[in-house]
Amino acid sequence: MRVLMVSDVFFPRVNGVSTSIETFRRTLAEQGIEVRLVAPRYGAEAEQPGVARVPGRPVPRDPEDRLVGWRAMARTVRAHAAGCDLVHIQTPFAAHYAGLRAARSEGVPVLATYHTLFEEYLHHYAPFLPARGLRALARHLSRRQCNALDGVVVPSLAMRARLADYGVRAPIHILPTGIPLARFSGGDRARFRAAQGIAPGRPVALFVGRLAHEKNIGFLLQMTVEALARRPDLLLLIAGEGPALPALREQVAHLGLGESVRFVGYLDRHQDLPDCYAAADVFVFASRTETQGLVLLEAMAVGLPVVAFAHMGTIDILAPRRGCRVPAGDSTAFAESVVEVVSDAALRARLSREARDYALSWSDEAMAQRMAALYRASARRSGA
Repeated sequence: MRVLMVSDVFFPRVNGVSTSIETFRRTLAEQGIEVRLVAPRYGAEAEQPGVARVPGRPVPRDPEDRLVGWRAMARTVRAHAAGCDLVHIQTPFAAHYAGLRAARSEGVPVLATYHTLFEEYLHHYAPFLPARGLRALARHLSRRQCNALDGVVVPSLAMRARLADYGVRAPIHILPTGIPLARFSGGDRARFRAAQGIAPGRPVALFVGRLAHEKNIGFLLQMTVEALARRPDLLLLIAGEGPALPALREQVAHLGLGESVRFVGYLDRHQDLPDCYAAADVFVFASRTETQGLVLLEAMAVGLPVVAFAHMGTIDILAPRRGCRVPAGDSTAFAESVVEVVSDAALRARLSREARDYALSWSDEAMAQRMAALYRASARRSGA
């Protein structure tokens, strides 16, 4: 079976959508699914088998992303849709319209994964427009786009409920992205700490993700202020880059956290990131709008206890309360949970064992099997 994926984002742009696409591309091949991908060109990326790039220009206010030309995207998608059995759209911009048009022209089913809760994000990037109007616009566009499809894939129960509230009537399938357990089953704690100049016994809290306003990283900085009152040796590591970085650096300076917070930028996912997880004592995550929260599972696969809010997509991961602490919504309760985990070696060891065991149920192979079954069922229903 051949599937065409279409996206407005992909590596080298690092985020959850890119990670999801690459994870499924790799593991679906083992299920007998040949995946072609059309995605933006960011610079001089090396050619990859099965990946077609469309030229783009930096997005205003967010230069990490790319705006591709509508016509160029449509031409490329149309050319690569020939001979495919299904089109799978990954983003709601140029890729959505090009993928939908190509699927209808080819007479094959079209699915889309709804990765991002845009109603919660848009006001950060267009602060000069009324937030209420932006939310209403996001809901309208989401409803219209989803109802034009043969099916929608979402990563969590909460996202399915939100789309249903929007008025989406297309079939909605809950199918999260899995994680490559082998990649995150190890990690060299000592190597990473030595490279970063972190003392072997210093307690480390870690955040990994895009440095964007909706990730609520400013809350983690405020939480760190409170945690330092009980653990003055605590270090908060922040791994990632993004548009909120300048504001976060300013907040660190304003709060006097220069010796207690360190930004380490993007990390190579094959060695440096697993080592970074292994070097930490607790993973912290405060986003209230996450559609899944893959980084939580990555941390758990390494055996890193998690302290996080259970909102939206993270509820599905955190609800069993295995390998994690889920504090109340204020910074004091969050700080107390972090201090408890880093200060109690027996608790940390128990949560670590729980986290590793729990992560096994979220493997990339298991999720790829489910996605392949969905593709084949969709193709059978359409007669493609």
